[in-house]
Amino acid sequence: MSTRINLCAMVLAGVSLATANLAMGAAEDEKPAVQAALTGFHSALNTLFTGDAGPMKAVWSHADDVTYMGPSGSFEVGWTRIEPYWDKQAAAKLGGKVEPKDIHLTVSPQLAVAHYYEKGENVIAGKPQPVSIRTTTVLRNENGQWKVIGHHTDTLSYLQK
Repeated sequence: MSTRINLCAMVLAGVSLATANLAMGAAEDEKPAVQAALTGFHSALNTLFTGDAGPMKAVWSHADDVTYMGPSGSFEVGWTRIEPYWDKQAAAKLGGKVEPKDIHLTVSPQLAVAHYYEKGENVIAGKPQPVSIRTTTVLRNENGQWKVIGHHTDTLSYLQK
């Protein structure tokens, strides 16, 4: 009897490992698409600094569970609250450019989390203002497209409410 139990346990362990390996492989397959989506997010962010919110709205999920905690210190939940925030940010025309640095990416077939620094500058009243903040961006695979569902950064004193 104990031999049969041990054999069953070994088979179950093998199936679990095989399933985990398949999931890991699927996650690795998604990594280039997630990296491209993160690049798209930063391209949209830099376009936002010029006054155009359109690309930023395109990279975000429009679901009720999305969250934004940006450098102004605000905390917005749900697309209906986040979308007008992007219009407000675009109208500010912050100028400058930021880039992601030292990205650590964790990917599963449905969710991805990126931890990194955003570094660069904005231009406020004609004066360059440094940007060097810790950032977390969360993405979800929605119908084969990776969309931002969460973005959280340190605050920047010149943007706080």
